[in-house]
Amino acid sequence: MNFKLTSCKDEPRVVLKDALELSGCEMSINELPAGVSVPFIHAHKQNEELYYVISGKGALYIDGKELEIKAGDAFKIAPKGERCIKADANSSIKFICIQAKENSLEACTQDDGIIIEDKKPSWL
Repeated sequence: MNFKLTSCKDEPRVVLKDALELSGCEMSINELPAGVSVPFIHAHKQNEELYYVISGKGALYIDGKELEIKAGDAFKIAPKGERCIKADANSSIKFICIQAKENSLEACTQDDGIIIEDKKPSWL
């Protein structure tokens, strides 16, 4: 089978590696209640992380600096970046985090995609 579909429950943290049988990246959907922080600072050995803030606002600790983050913000952190996220005192924060091995992407959509001309879904 060429796909895997799952429904994400409304939980504070949903990790999709096993549910989707991911082999090239890791993805999680995370929500921190107002005033709550990830309880540790961490870095990685080889994976960069891409974050996208879905809703709310908070703070990002990165390499000793504290930055405000809010819904609509996207940021990448290199493996060695020392990071931690905290929800604002008055707002929860919900974000997606995708991990992939740094410098492993060999082709982007435009270079890797193949248009299938002879098949169409009902809406095309």
